[in-house]
Amino acid sequence: MAVVSPTSFITPLSADYGRKSTISFTSSSSSTLILRFPPNFVRQLSTKARRNCSNIGVAQIVAASWSDRQAPLDTPPSATAGAEAAPVVVGGDDTAAGSGSGSSGNGVVSKIVQSPASLALGSFLSSDGSLVVHAGERIGRGITTDSITTPVVNTSAYWFNNSEELIDFKEGRHASYEYGRYGNPTTKVLEEKMNALERAESTVFVSSGMYASVAMFLALVPAGGHIVTTTDCYRKTRIFIQNELPKMGITVTVIDPADMDSLERALNENDVSVFFTESPTNPFLRCVDIELVSELCHSKGAVVCIDGTFASPVNQKALTFGADLVLHSATKFIAGHNDVLGGCISGSEKLISKIRQYHHVVGGVLNPNAAYLISRGMKTLHLRVQHQNNTALRMAQFLEEHPKIVQVYYPGLPSHPEHHIAKRQMTGFGGVVSFEVAGDLRSTMKFVDSLKIPYLAPSFGGVESIVDQPAIMSYWDLPQAERLKYGIKDNLVRFSFGVEDFDDLKADIIQALDQI
Repeated sequence: MAVVSPTSFITPLSADYGRKSTISFTSSSSSTLILRFPPNFVRQLSTKARRNCSNIGVAQIVAASWSDRQAPLDTPPSATAGAEAAPVVVGGDDTAAGSGSGSSGNGVVSKIVQSPASLALGSFLSSDGSLVVHAGERIGRGITTDSITTPVVNTSAYWFNNSEELIDFKEGRHASYEYGRYGNPTTKVLEEKMNALERAESTVFVSSGMYASVAMFLALVPAGGHIVTTTDCYRKTRIFIQNELPKMGITVTVIDPADMDSLERALNENDVSVFFTESPTNPFLRCVDIELVSELCHSKGAVVCIDGTFASPVNQKALTFGADLVLHSATKFIAGHNDVLGGCISGSEKLISKIRQYHHVVGGVLNPNAAYLISRGMKTLHLRVQHQNNTALRMAQFLEEHPKIVQVYYPGLPSHPEHHIAKRQMTGFGGVVSFEVAGDLRSTMKFVDSLKIPYLAPSFGGVESIVDQPAIMSYWDLPQAERLKYGIKDNLVRFSFGVEDFDDLKADIIQALDQI
C-alpha cells in the first residue's frame, strides 16, 4: 500500500467548506484515487475532529475511510488485480450534524456509505483473536466515527442527493445502500468481520441459522435437482429437506457421515447440486472429511456446504479445506450470549451473490440491533471458545470413565469414530458433549433436573451452560420407535458447556449423577 503524507490530504482543502472539495493522488500500485468531500464536510464532523481539522484531524478522518484498500488475508493477488478504486463518498446535503437524516447526532456522519469490498487487515492482524476484535471496524469501516464501537444504523431506507446520483448508484459508480432489506452499514461490518475470520470472499448475514439453510438450498438447487446430506443433523433441517424440498421436485440421498462409497455412488447416479452436512453434527458430533468430500463433489460439479455451527470459525475453517460454503447459526457460539438470533453463509462472491439475490427477494433480514449484538459477542469468540474447548474435553474424558455413563460422543476423544478427522481439520473440538446415562427416560430426567448450574433449554454455545434431553426437547412428538430410527435414545443428554469454572461444573454433574 502506498504511504501518503498527511499533508497531501490537507493541502487541497479550501477554506470554503460550503463547496465540494476533492483530493487526488496516485499511488505506485493503482490509478488516481479521488476523495470527494461533500458540502459542509467539516461541519458534519464530530466536535473533536473539527477542533483538529486545521492539522492532522481531517487526514485521520479521510484515512479512516480510505486506508488499506488491499486484499484480505489469504486472498490471492488475482482477486484484486486490475480493480479500480471507487471514490470514497463521505456525505450528503447541507444538513448539519445532529439535525436530521444527515447525522445521527453522536459523532457519526450517517451518509458515510462506502464499505470496502474486502478487508485490508495488514500483516499486523494474523490471528483469530485479533480478527474478531478489529476486522470490519478498525480498518475499512464504512461509517466514519470517532467511537470505538460501530454505531447501530436504524433505518429502513437510504436517501440520494439527486436523480443523477441514484442513476450512478444503479449503474455501480456510486457506493451506497438503497433499502433496509438489501443492506445495512452495521450488518456490513459484521459481514466483513466474518469474511476475515472464515477467509471468505463474501458473507451474507440473515435472521437465523435455519433461514440461512433454507436460503442456501432454494438459491442453489434447481427444481428437480438432487442433494446429498447426512443422517445426523439438526431435526428442523431434516424436516425441511424431507417435507419442503420434494414440493419442488428436489430429491435427496442421505448417507452416513463417514460413508464415502455412498457419496461416490450418489454423485455418479444423480446430477447432484449440493452436498450439505453439519460437521460436527447435531447431536452426535460426527465429522466429515471436508477435503475428501470436496474433491469428490467438485469432480462432479456439486457445491459443498458445511454447517460449522458446532465448531465455530475458531475451531474449523471449512473453506480452507475446499468447501465452497460455510454456514453458521450465529445464535450459538458466534454471538455467544444466548440473547440474539442470527445466521450467516460465507464463501465465494459468485455463490454468495446468488444467495443474497434470493434473500433480497424473500426477506429474512437481520435487524441492525441484532447485528450489533452479534458483532459485540464475536469480539470475545476466541476467548470463550478456547475456554469451552478446554472444559468440554476435560469433562468428556471424565464422563467416559464414570460408571453411570454408558457412552460419550465428543470428537476430541480417541473413542470417537471420526477422531482422526477432527484432529486433522479442527484446532479445538467444541464446547458441546453428548452422552448416554445408565438409565431409562425417567432416570435421565432425574439427572437433568438435579443439575444446578446449566439451564434446561434448547440451543448451545453461549456463556451460560445449557443441558437438554433430546428425546424430550426435540423429538417428544415422535414415539420412541421413531426416535430410535435417528439414534435418539431416551437416555441421551446434550450438554453445552459455558464459561463457568470447570470444577464447579464437574461437582454439579457428580452430585446429579449421584441422584440416580
